[in-house]
Amino acid sequence: MRELFDEVAGRSPLDPQESARQAMRAPLRKRFYKEAGIAAADGGFHVTLDGRPIRTPSGRLVVVPVKELAEAVAAEWQAQGESIDPTKMPLTRFANSVVQSVVDRVEDVREDIAKYLQSDLLFYRAANPEALVAREAEHWDPVLDWVRDNLGAHFILSEGVMHVSQPDAAVQAARSALPTGPWTVAAAHVVTTLTGSALLALALVHGVRDAGQVWAAAHVDEDWNVAQWGADEEAMSRRAAKQIDYQAAVRILRELAASH
Repeated sequence: MRELFDEVAGRSPLDPQESARQAMRAPLRKRFYKEAGIAAADGGFHVTLDGRPIRTPSGRLVVVPVKELAEAVAAEWQAQGESIDPTKMPLTRFANSVVQSVVDRVEDVREDIAKYLQSDLLFYRAANPEALVAREAEHWDPVLDWVRDNLGAHFILSEGVMHVSQPDAAVQAARSALPTGPWTVAAAHVVTTLTGSALLALALVHGVRDAGQVWAAAHVDEDWNVAQWGADEEAMSRRAAKQIDYQAAVRILRELAASH
């Protein structure tokens, strides 16, 4: 069981893309169970395989805080065929990563998200063409307006890619709005790394922007280039893979919010 979870979790549990790459390189294991289900546990629910709760590589029991999420993880296991394909189990990878690598270091993960506040995607604007400048403003300014008006975080914008230092007060104000629960923090971390923006992750967590708006905002420049020059098949494939992990993080946030 542990070897299987090593494959599911990957070597870098806080990086969903690295986790997926590790899983793709590992040989698929044969399915060794008949039924996946859930069972009540202290603090939430176990996911079970033929009645036995799943564990992390270090032997920790995986406890999922919300019944609907536990059922979704169990559904990934149940959906496997003769072989177990970890690349098709994003919620399982997520659950394993939280228990293995986040619950004991929530502040470290929050700090990793906060680092993006020094060089967030939303700070660096195109100088031209005018239509792209307007599109970036349409997608990004509402988020910056929200952090300014509601969090008191006044960030500095720049044209091009030249680094601009952000005021410590703004960084700390935005950092204070980061979630504190391990599952929500982990989901916010995934959204941050996939979008390149801690501010977009904050907007999603706080319900300021919905999942579609955040995904579109993260790809304004890429979508502009596709419209001008056409799509690159390899780039689109990478984007599709990222979106799978993004949707898993979105579902985590949605189910956790609904449970409160």
